[in-house]
Amino acid sequence: MTRDMSDVTRAKDGRPVHHWRRDVIELAALFTAVAVADTVANLIGHGPDGSALLVISAVALAATAGFHTWWARRHGHAPPTGDTGARPLPEGERAGPGDQPSGTTDPEVAESTLWRMRTTVKDAPGSLAALCTVLAEQRIDILSLQTHPLATGTVDEFLLRAPGALEGSEITRAVARAGGTDTWIERADTHDLVDAPTRVLGLATRTALDAAELPLALRQLLGRCTIRSLPAVPVGGGRGPEGVPVEGVLEDTVMRLRAPEGGVITVERPYLPFTPTEFARARALVELDARLGPRVPRSQDVLTLPEGHDITVRRADTGDLEAAVAMHERCSARTLSMRYHGPVGDADRYLKHLLSPRFGRTLTVQTASGRIVGLGHLLWDGDETEVALLVEDAWQRRGIGGELLERLVALAAEAGCASVYAVTQSSNTGMVAAMRGLGLPLDYQIEEGTLVITARIAPQPEPQPQPERAVGVTRTEAP
Repeated sequence: MTRDMSDVTRAKDGRPVHHWRRDVIELAALFTAVAVADTVANLIGHGPDGSALLVISAVALAATAGFHTWWARRHGHAPPTGDTGARPLPEGERAGPGDQPSGTTDPEVAESTLWRMRTTVKDAPGSLAALCTVLAEQRIDILSLQTHPLATGTVDEFLLRAPGALEGSEITRAVARAGGTDTWIERADTHDLVDAPTRVLGLATRTALDAAELPLALRQLLGRCTIRSLPAVPVGGGRGPEGVPVEGVLEDTVMRLRAPEGGVITVERPYLPFTPTEFARARALVELDARLGPRVPRSQDVLTLPEGHDITVRRADTGDLEAAVAMHERCSARTLSMRYHGPVGDADRYLKHLLSPRFGRTLTVQTASGRIVGLGHLLWDGDETEVALLVEDAWQRRGIGGELLERLVALAAEAGCASVYAVTQSSNTGMVAAMRGLGLPLDYQIEEGTLVITARIAPQPEPQPQPERAVGVTRTEAP
């Protein structure tokens, strides 16, 4: 029988407190039981069959007691679900979401650290088991495991959750005791919890939507590495890079892949050799990019300048080469010199390189008549990112350069770039003012007579509604 919790409350120390109504009911039940017992005793003592009734009553009482004992043992004496009788834990001892599992009292498990680790083991039965045993002894949880078979062994790549007090060097020494060699380890974050197939599919989708995403996708696929796209014919003329076969070339810490336009994509990761699996994944992304051909998102923004003119900002590609060359011809020699730090002898070939999505992203500014009056470039320079602006003379000092620069930095932040730099001259006050207008930490360096301004990009928060700006913005989608 379970208790009705409306009749029983618990004091602060956990002991039950009974109400007076329950005491009255218990006394009434006691008096009723005494009266019934007296009546039964009179019937048995004065009746003709008193002895038989006494035996029958004893048998009935024994049977009832036996049934009660069996029932109690079967169902136990646990309290109701809603009333465990347990005292609440102190505030400091209560477990919250994500805390250590029940029954775990080791403080080292309460805080954990994610690690990415790669090690080489012998291709023999039991090698992986020995490695897992050593990790378990260190109370390390294996969240994911990928194996990369090689000719001389197997490279195992782990995502680990280890106690917070455990250092990477301790994990490396433990792995060495289990037979692991050439071990590499670094801190991981929650983004690494995404399994490899899902990550690769996401990168393939980004590459399919925008050709400029290929270098970024390769960098996210392969980790910290330097990626360079070398055109088949250099911009300044001369001999191009040595060609590579269609299937590409893998040389330890360097892989070379044939670019869709005939150039070469070089990927370097000196701190960690590439595996054949990584090489195959990178090659598949490049092949996907080549099959889809040139492509850029076709969305555009219509902006209204303070004096009332409407301009359109959109992504540009090599299809805008003729209009971009025409803008160059309208620019003064001083404007071109500020942008290119010298005369531009072959604008066609130079602009074709800049407008190619293989080397970065370009924004163009058009008037209502369709004439290009401004270009902004975000260029992938190995593991760094360069920004560059060019605005036609008649359209300068109207806020176009600042608008382009803000959008380019936003694209760089979306791509995960930690900083951007601009190469200009100290006399180019317009570019210097635009960089200062970003509101980001800036570093200034003078290199060979040119000014290099580097802006450090802070981690981007969740997008919030933007206040009204000096330039009105209306979003439209191109058909």
